[in-house]
Amino acid sequence: MNWRLNICFISFVMLFIMSLTNLFLGIYFSLNDLCYFIEWEVVSLNSMNIVMTFLFDWMSLLFMGFVLFISSMVIFYSHNYMEGDVYLSRFILLVLMFVLSMMLLIISPNMISILLGWDGLGLISYLLVIYYQSFKSYGAGMLTVLSNRLGDVAFLMSIAWMLNYGSWNYYFYVDFLFDSVEAQVISFLMIFAAMTKSAQIPFSSWLPAAMAAPTPVSALVHSSTLVTAGVYLMIRFNSLIMGTDMAKYLLLIGGMTMFMSGIGANFEFDLKKIIALSTLSQLGLMMSILSMGYYKLAFFHLLTHALFKALLFMCAGVIIHNMGDCQDIRYMGGLVYFLPLTSSAFNISNLALCGMPFLAGFYSKDLILEMCLVSNLNFISFLLYFVSTGLTACYTARLIYYTMVGESNMISCYNISDEGWWMLKGMCGMLFMAVIGGSLLSWIIFPVPSMICLPFFYKTLALSVSIVGAWFGYEISCSFYSDNLLSMKNIFVSFFLGSMLFMPFISTRGIYIYPIGVGGNMLKSFDQGWCEYFGAQGLYSSFKNLTQFNQSYQNNFLKIYLIFFVLWITLILIMF
Repeated sequence: MNWRLNICFISFVMLFIMSLTNLFLGIYFSLNDLCYFIEWEVVSLNSMNIVMTFLFDWMSLLFMGFVLFISSMVIFYSHNYMEGDVYLSRFILLVLMFVLSMMLLIISPNMISILLGWDGLGLISYLLVIYYQSFKSYGAGMLTVLSNRLGDVAFLMSIAWMLNYGSWNYYFYVDFLFDSVEAQVISFLMIFAAMTKSAQIPFSSWLPAAMAAPTPVSALVHSSTLVTAGVYLMIRFNSLIMGTDMAKYLLLIGGMTMFMSGIGANFEFDLKKIIALSTLSQLGLMMSILSMGYYKLAFFHLLTHALFKALLFMCAGVIIHNMGDCQDIRYMGGLVYFLPLTSSAFNISNLALCGMPFLAGFYSKDLILEMCLVSNLNFISFLLYFVSTGLTACYTARLIYYTMVGESNMISCYNISDEGWWMLKGMCGMLFMAVIGGSLLSWIIFPVPSMICLPFFYKTLALSVSIVGAWFGYEISCSFYSDNLLSMKNIFVSFFLGSMLFMPFISTRGIYIYPIGVGGNMLKSFDQGWCEYFGAQGLYSSFKNLTQFNQSYQNNFLKIYLIFFVLWITLILIMF
């Protein structure tokens, strides 16, 4: 087992040192307002130069620092979680390649090099989702990779449109593309690509399906890598999107995603899927605040969310590990007596998700909601923001009730304990940042505190909505065993809301299965049918017959020549 310890420990130390370096550099760049471009000349042949450009500013360095920190803790945690896996080294290498792809995406100001990281994330996420080789994993992997391929197509088309500007270094001229048709098209394609990668409506179904991956991968994917790539791209392209008419559509899509995932999480009983739907809700919040022009706020929430969401998945992994791979929250209960440290971390990360003062999520979430109150929002968007905030507290209270309160509903004889020291140490590192990370980041990103003056009712609205939502979630959970179970009386409504508005069925059937079936029929009818009959196979058959006919003349049979000679003479005599 020594080699397993070595590969995990070496990867952890390497990533942790790199994360601290990037975090301190990010703080230094932020305080001194620095931005460096590093160009690496890959090939120089005659007059052709292929140059890789890297962008280092406070945003890319901070984001890299957080991604590397979370990755280091996840790899440290994986030593215990994946100890029964024969191919642990392959798993660690896949995770490192995943992180490398994200690094390439973060520091690239060039569309081509971004595409390398973008496609790398899509490919390696597929390999990680199908890591446990089962039919469920295969189906989830196909759904994930096909959804991401739609965004890749949009990305490639935007690269083609950017040829009109003579360069793919978007960072240099993204502020000057407003008044043109190309700007509208490129902004639409970029939003479409970000929607597929960050799982916005109608491409949301792949995110809960990707829970088939190992839990350490889920902690990495849902916090700081795959799903945040689309949000990060929108942050970089924010000035272009705000200069066109696409921002209002992004606001509506983000709000609808928030609401839909909040409702769905309240009907879900799979522990990992509840946390996945909460990720979807927070991604909708980031996208919608981005569409209002507050890109720094979106980046702030992106980083704080990464901290407590990674911790939440780590705690969920420990719970599932101890429950004998059972993910149904109805079988859980009384975990606070058996897993005190894990339960504490789980509840702290849940409270940070709700925006509990003064945890990491409070600083970003409260500021976002207050900025919404002082912005020129319509009533529908206002409702979507605050109702979704209440729903977040609702499903969090429900989750805490099912997992922590009462007696265990598992089998009568069980062995549950906090004995995975590697997992606990990895969680403690994340727990420290989930508590102080929001305060630390607020001073780095907003060195001058922003004073938002509001009436008392509006100032306390976010907190009030969270408290009411938590109370509502607790009441619903308590009434589960009563005869007046609302969801059973309205089974169709419950199924509709609990299955993400039938989106998995629409996605798999409407977007993937039926178009692929139609494509197969078209292939048989045209490519392998009429096109073959009039094209290659038809020409082959015609030329074959003509060649055989011609070959019969060249066999030097005197009878054939005599017959044709007689026929020719007869024809001439008849004509004359």
